Amino acid sequence: MITIATVAGLGLAAPAGAGAPAHHERVEVVAQGLDDPFGLSYRNGKFYVAESTTGEISGIIPGGRGPVVRVAGFPAPAGVDRTGEGLLVVTGEGEDPGASTLYLSKPGVGPRPLADLAAYELAENPDGQRQFGDDGAPLDALSNPFAVLGGRGHGAAYAYVADAGANAVLAVDRHGTVSTFFVPDVVTTGPCEGVENNDPEHAGCDPVPTGLAWGPDGNLYVSGLAGEAPGEGRVYVLDPGTGELLREITGLDAPTGVAVGDDGEVYVSEVLEGAPPGEPEPGFDPSTVGRIVRVDVDGSRSVAQVPTPLGLRWAQGALHATAWSVAGAFLGQGGLGQVVRVDSSAFTAED
Repeated sequence: MITIATVAGLGLAAPAGAGAPAHHERVEVVAQGLDDPFGLSYRNGKFYVAESTTGEISGIIPGGRGPVVRVAGFPAPAGVDRTGEGLLVVTGEGEDPGASTLYLSKPGVGPRPLADLAAYELAENPDGQRQFGDDGAPLDALSNPFAVLGGRGHGAAYAYVADAGANAVLAVDRHGTVSTFFVPDVVTTGPCEGVENNDPEHAGCDPVPTGLAWGPDGNLYVSGLAGEAPGEGRVYVLDPGTGELLREITGLDAPTGVAVGDDGEVYVSEVLEGAPPGEPEPGFDPSTVGRIVRVDVDGSRSVAQVPTPLGLRWAQGALHATAWSVAGAFLGQGGLGQVVRVDSSAFTAED
């Protein structure tokens, strides 16, 4: 389950001038005035953003007047992908009707539920972990969809969903039938070794899939939070037809999104990097929390500071990200969310 408790614990308002990221000449604001922007998509010259706190999917034309609400009324939308048929949207875990659901919204037609992901988790339990305690209460998040990606090419699913609560990547066909596509292993290395989990058979950190992206190699890239354990986050590279694990990128800090550039470089958002472990010192600047890691094809790494980035998308030959993605929920200020373009010059060698 994704927790942003560390950010919540900051208890701070954003500083004056928030919304202008560091290195402004290298991190360009494409759109602003968004409310907790999570997922980010792009198609035909337009970006689409899932605004978690308002339940809206907004469209953005770079250089235009600003975000325009395209579809509204979702309970906590987390992921969005604009496909040739319309908008795919997943909603996160919650008590409201329509939570933990994959929706399809076609032009001129309101959104319709395509798949009940919570029902699939209850019926199939992909990660095999114990779901309920002796008192009947859930031991952890059951289904908490965080990203969605439309299929591409022969043999691919109609849609893939990264379900952070289910610890699985799910495949959904165009009729709404759900199947388990990939279940990452529980992480048992480093600080995750021997960590108590829902049952003794699954000791360690849950993998927690969070982000999805297509690579230029045609493979599917999945980011995994790994229980927020430092250095244990990873990116799984999968065959999109079979779900076979081809390779892993390790050594990341709680990644929440992934994108792949034209040359194969992998970008990962670390929304909580730099957050203080406890009560922050007076004057702490929350704009310093969060970064994006770039992993080049030779394995070298560099980082760019972007305030609490979450959704990533490679578009128009550059990396784009949501920023100030949790400002409304945890800093108490609405409308601070942004979509930013992160120039390659924003990245510096990792210390």
